[in-house]
Amino acid sequence: MEHGSTLLFGQTLSFSGDPFSEGIDAVSHHRNGAVLIENGKVSWVGPADHVTPPAGSKTIQYGDKLIMAGFVDPHLHYPQTAIIASWGKRLIEWLDTYTFPEEMRFADASYARMIAERYFDLALGAGTTSMCSYATTHPESVDAFFQEAQQRGVRAYAGKTCMDRNAPDGLSDTAQSAYDDSKRLAQSWHGKDRLGYVITPRFSPTSSPKQLEALGALWAEMPGCLMQTHLSEQVEEIAWVSELFPDARDYLDTYEAHGLLGTKGLYGHAIHLEPRERARLLEADAGLAHCPTSNTFIGSGLFDLKGLKAAGHRIGLATDIGGGSSFSMLRTMAATYEIGQLNGAALHPAELLWLATCGSAKVLHAENKIGNLAAGMEADLIVLDLASTPAIAQRHAAADTIWEAIFPTIMMGDDRAISDVFIAGALVSKAAT
Repeated sequence: MEHGSTLLFGQTLSFSGDPFSEGIDAVSHHRNGAVLIENGKVSWVGPADHVTPPAGSKTIQYGDKLIMAGFVDPHLHYPQTAIIASWGKRLIEWLDTYTFPEEMRFADASYARMIAERYFDLALGAGTTSMCSYATTHPESVDAFFQEAQQRGVRAYAGKTCMDRNAPDGLSDTAQSAYDDSKRLAQSWHGKDRLGYVITPRFSPTSSPKQLEALGALWAEMPGCLMQTHLSEQVEEIAWVSELFPDARDYLDTYEAHGLLGTKGLYGHAIHLEPRERARLLEADAGLAHCPTSNTFIGSGLFDLKGLKAAGHRIGLATDIGGGSSFSMLRTMAATYEIGQLNGAALHPAELLWLATCGSAKVLHAENKIGNLAAGMEADLIVLDLASTPAIAQRHAAADTIWEAIFPTIMMGDDRAISDVFIAGALVSKAAT
């Protein structure tokens, strides 16, 4: 963490509420704004002419660039970094063909460290400053992820992926080893620096009822931890779950019956939900992770964002690397917009940005720490160049409002739009002048 003070000048964007319910009144934008960072946190945001630089502070001028909270990615698989954009399979075949063979390599701690380093380079370069990842069944893969996050000062979440059936021998654990490994790793890492442990059954098809029960018991023992899993991603998967759990009322019930439904639960995809599942997820105030590039790339379906959000569900936006096809949350927002259009609902740029920051922070129960540019928040920030390519620049030049200026970057932007990244107030990129 960088101590002392840093004063950033540029355009600023913050949220005072949820634009899905409050519209653009939930957004505070300063055309000539300033952000004061002190001891790793944001201490002030407002008009540039209202601030006096503290004695000895460092000053950075960003001109027309936009200063905002860094992106928060609440659902991804860092071990799949090297197999992103693998061709031609749907979920179950994709796991068998690409995912499981790659994840078996993480028994080698040195390989796990190499991929963890690569993942963080790519994520930070794309403006993602906090993330929640699945590891593999190997405890070494959890250690590698957390060690890399700790070294970089990142607020990050992860857990050992647990599977005791329908998986290769090289990736299978048992109900007891899943419990023991997860508990030991949680005791080692949870709450250490900016790290949080996540209890992680991959999904019901690869966990026996006994293993789900063991992990539900662990979650009851350690309620401060998040729990993450997958839910109703593809129709073939749902049919498989029905065969494996003939007595379950629905897919969600396979978790609920074993103590794995709660407000600190994070359920990835949640596309093909039954009415009972929607009602129970809402009642439990569980978090949902919308993974648009994955849902289209693997052919899973179209997430009902507007309907679920209007009903009151907590929803974050996620890349789902490597089923997801981009490390960029900008590209993920673009896919969210496109899916919204297919569902008959065009999302406003404010809604898209909120999902990728505040919304994702809320599903991680970290909205009081990350995901917004506001006094008291941890200074995990990004600086967006709103004219980063010739195509974006020519559209930006014709913009009459801040939203017309931002939207081309959401739809066409990539890592070139990320001018700078700050983690806990420390500049971790090199573009600042």
